[in-house]
Amino acid sequence: MTGRPGPPFTVGVEAGPDAVRLRLVGDLDFDTTDLLVERARACLAAEPGPRDLFLDCSGLRLCDSMGVAGLLLIHRGTTSRGVGLHLENPPAFLRRVLDVTGTARLFVLEGDGRRAEQEEGTPPAPSG
Repeated sequence: MTGRPGPPFTVGVEAGPDAVRLRLVGDLDFDTTDLLVERARACLAAEPGPRDLFLDCSGLRLCDSMGVAGLLLIHRGTTSRGVGLHLENPPAFLRRVLDVTGTARLFVLEGDGRRAEQEEGTPPAPSG
């Protein structure tokens, strides 16, 4: 018996003069990681290339070991080109995976993922 599939994984691309933002929505896993890596490589190969690559992770629902491997491949590509790699709004589960695997230090983590949690109906954590 298999579970119901979730919404399809999508990678939206927003290109500016100096930066590219990829908006990730869905599950980043064995079946979808290649799509993300291919999109990131295409953005990095464009002329002129971006100075910064932003991955908006607020729409991620899951990230398995293949997803982490894909993020590391993208990191390798940005590093070799001198491009900054930023993970925006990583959900708590992604921060935990990156911490446990010792890879969080490789990324600029921006935001706390609350936007995605709020969209899913989870109330924000109390401030103060």
